[in-house]
Amino acid sequence: MKLSLTRQTLLAAAVLAGALLLPAAHAATPAEMLAGYTAQAGAPAVPARGQQLFTTRHGGEWSCASCHGAVPTRAEKHASTGKSIAPLAPGFGPERFTDVAKTEKWFRRNCKDVMKRECSAAEKADVLSWLMTLKP
Repeated sequence: MKLSLTRQTLLAAAVLAGALLLPAAHAATPAEMLAGYTAQAGAPAVPARGQQLFTTRHGGEWSCASCHGAVPTRAEKHASTGKSIAPLAPGFGPERFTDVAKTEKWFRRNCKDVMKRECSAAEKADVLSWLMTLKP
């Protein structure tokens, strides 16, 4: 029996498995990252839910939009450090969501800052699906 796996299938499996140590040569696309989160969540992503999660404060003083902007299509500054943050939406920051390890690191860190917990796969899929609707 011969198995044929596409790049998208392999990257989706890496996201599913939580593989954070992929070599840089195994870059992903935002669509491949979304496919992995959606498969892990077991349900389709909902962009409107992602936008709401992104712009809402979850019991704390910050939302994702506090640092990335309500519509994250331009460079912003971190709310407390003042460091520059490149546009988050993949259409405006083509390097965004192209590295599994980096994406997981920042989702983990930022979800803990904003929501005091890690984001679920469904929440990651919703946010990424909304970000992907933002076009130049």
